[in-house]
Amino acid sequence: MLFRSRKDNRQSIRFTRNARFAVTAGGKLRLPKIGDVAVRWSRELPSAPSSVTVVKDAAGRYFASFVVEVDNEPLPTSDSEVGIDLGLTTFAVLSNGKTIASPRFLRQAEHRLRKAQQALSRKQKSSANRAKARVRVAKAHAKVADTRRDWAHKQSRTIIRDNQAVYVEDLCVKGLARTRLAKSVHDAGWGMFTRMLEEKAARYGRTFARVDRWFPSTRLCSVCAVVSEKKPLHVREWTCVCGTTHDRDLNAAVNIFACGSMHWMPLTVRQVAKEFLA
Repeated sequence: MLFRSRKDNRQSIRFTRNARFAVTAGGKLRLPKIGDVAVRWSRELPSAPSSVTVVKDAAGRYFASFVVEVDNEPLPTSDSEVGIDLGLTTFAVLSNGKTIASPRFLRQAEHRLRKAQQALSRKQKSSANRAKARVRVAKAHAKVADTRRDWAHKQSRTIIRDNQAVYVEDLCVKGLARTRLAKSVHDAGWGMFTRMLEEKAARYGRTFARVDRWFPSTRLCSVCAVVSEKKPLHVREWTCVCGTTHDRDLNAAVNIFACGSMHWMPLTVRQVAKEFLA
């Protein structure tokens, strides 16, 4: 069986309908020239698949990914809308005052990953023991990635379920990943999280929008619309000239919500938004 190699050490092979693959009555996957393969199904297929891709990841695990046709499943209408400010200290602050703590999965697993990597480096190159150690390292990383993905699915599902419209800042994740905060940015998984929000919003009949990254959500006072000077990351609270003291992240979330839902914005804030986004 020949697999197509990928840059991320995964291998995959795709079977289309013309290849005559099938899901048997016993719940097995019948592949051409291979036969029946036992499958642990994560869910029932909603319709007949048009193709299947079998993937072998770096940890030696096999996955079957099906292309199927699904219908959207609109959720009951909600009166709530929310803006989200993503961060590192706190993963997300919502404009309604709720916060989501940063789980930091990679940071928590660093000791275990370091030990596995050290064991790999001690093995003789091209030896069987080195191959086994490499798989152990891959499994350790896969566990972190799987945990982060599962957590992001649950959080994004909750937000989409509870809110009719969701607005987030269009962060340049690739740019931030080239800074000294690279490890923390990758560990946070902002890109994956916002992508899940967008996909779930489309599926469940919700509104999703991104606010331009140049919009001064942190520096803009959500009360009087005065734009203050830039603030270093260690400044978590600041006081506007109007006398209002802002929590940095909550103020940004309120402004992101205001900019995303332009119909709601006070005239002064709307003018500021148009000026910066023109």
